[in-house]
Amino acid sequence: MRKFLVVLDDSRECLNAMRFAAMRAANTGGGVEILSIIPPEEFNHWLGVGAVMREEARERIEAHFEVFAKWMRDKQGIDPELVIREGEAVDELLAQVRDDADIGVVVLGAGAGKKGPGPLVTALTKASANLPVPLTIVPGEMSKERLESIT
Repeated sequence: MRKFLVVLDDSRECLNAMRFAAMRAANTGGGVEILSIIPPEEFNHWLGVGAVMREEARERIEAHFEVFAKWMRDKQGIDPELVIREGEAVDELLAQVRDDADIGVVVLGAGAGKKGPGPLVTALTKASANLPVPLTIVPGEMSKERLESIT
């Protein structure tokens, strides 16, 4: 089964990427794998404090994931998987694609405005010629209705 890999973060455009991945998976008989990456700088503290912070970050991610997972199950009939990795975002995303042969497409949301599409979209776009799977970039400002019409 082909899986759509989508990144879960705190960005607004993440919502459209999640919607797109779930709707495409539902319409093509695929699955969704949600990747959340904890940056290494979050734990540059004393050992005990870092461990507590790491656990709190995982709990926040799991709670955030459950919101999307419930919507995917209820509205699209898709039961997504959650993968949490620690490290640099681009490196960890590429490692996940290499580690899971079922991933067929990476789906990212692009931010709008002065900040540009976002660091992950920018980095992967530059490296897109060497990616092992296609990259789909979903505009963060695209309406839900437009997403439904193209998926």
